[in-house]
Amino acid sequence: MRAVDLIRKKRDGGVLTPEEIRFLTLGYTAGDIPDYQIAAWLMAVLWRGMGRGELAALVEAMRESPRRLDLSDLPARKVDKHSTGGVGDKTSLIIAPIAAAAGVIVPMVSGRALGHTGGTLDKLESIPGFNTRLTLDEFHEVLGQIGCALIGQTAEIAPADRKLYALRDATATVESPPLICASIMSKKLSESIDALVLDVKTGSGAFMKTEKDSCHLAELMVETGRAVGKQVVALVTGMDEPLGRAVGNSLEVIESVEVLRGGGPADLRDLCLELSAWMIYLGQRAASVEEGRRKAAEMIESGRALRKFHEIVRRQGGDDRALDDFSLLPHTEHRRDVISSASGRVAEIDGEKIGLASVLLGAGREKKEDTVDPAVGIIVHKKLGDAVLAGEPLVTLHYNAAPRADAAAALVLESYRIAASSPEKAPLVRQVIGP
Repeated sequence: MRAVDLIRKKRDGGVLTPEEIRFLTLGYTAGDIPDYQIAAWLMAVLWRGMGRGELAALVEAMRESPRRLDLSDLPARKVDKHSTGGVGDKTSLIIAPIAAAAGVIVPMVSGRALGHTGGTLDKLESIPGFNTRLTLDEFHEVLGQIGCALIGQTAEIAPADRKLYALRDATATVESPPLICASIMSKKLSESIDALVLDVKTGSGAFMKTEKDSCHLAELMVETGRAVGKQVVALVTGMDEPLGRAVGNSLEVIESVEVLRGGGPADLRDLCLELSAWMIYLGQRAASVEEGRRKAAEMIESGRALRKFHEIVRRQGGDDRALDDFSLLPHTEHRRDVISSASGRVAEIDGEKIGLASVLLGAGREKKEDTVDPAVGIIVHKKLGDAVLAGEPLVTLHYNAAPRADAAAALVLESYRIAASSPEKAPLVRQVIGP
């Protein structure tokens, strides 16, 4: 069997057998097949798609690991959440402590910045000392002690995805629904969870731009989870503009803490309550989603969720004083307002361009080898429907390098459309698929 023959087969619209998919996946993981050949295969998959049988075979191959995580000795239900990626999407930092404070065990294996979207690990690592590289034994220990841990992929958890994830980011193959599904579900099904809540983004700032495509991806993942006996629910949620107001790693940590304190932007707070409600319900800590929503709000109002976040940060080696004193978080040398040239209402924001502007500043990766600057980012002042006067700031850039800021400012201006009237706003949660 040769990789080049399988690349050609998929390029020409053929269907790969489980053995062929296993050969490619495990061969790449072992280092026997080079980046450039798998990059070509990924592009062929992006263009040609995958059948259900191919997808199932890919998930199974990507789940293979030298050691499976076993959390069966932990008595409470294990529930994780995963987002398909959006701009300003820091919900994991908020809902993990909410659900854990409510008694759900939350084993969260997260990713890094991908394309124009941020990564949970990069956000957490902007907290001084926070260690996302726990071993599986350490991960299990922390979960047993405090009910929540947030880590990246280890060599034992879906090692194929660990390599493919970075390569997809660098080869413009992120948007493929079967590759997204395989990446997410191979990680999540390796976690020994009982249930999974998926936040599938749709809109200009998402990888799936249309609701139809987002629902298709949601259905693929729910179906994949059910096939192996897991409870899975997918919420299709809007990403036509950044979620909240902060885009960038340490800036998003600050906004997450603000929500856990009972404040923060309404759209971010409402979505976190909805996702937490489903986690609490599937974790059998509430008899209904509505009761789960009330419990999630109670975790914030009582301060228990914020205390849990402090506990998580301390237990994973971070300096939790930074959650009280934001000056301990990374910050930039410079700030610049990006000014509106017109008056009216914000009729459109291209969320992807806002995300790419943050990548230009250094908040994400243009190549898989790039280092993220944890301090840089964007604060969004004007969102959809907001009134704006000529000369008012649309956003504020937090930056360290002026040339990067120039390029980012130009992209931000391209992303905004100001008109005489407000657009009709769609609901934040578009559809619920499953459980």
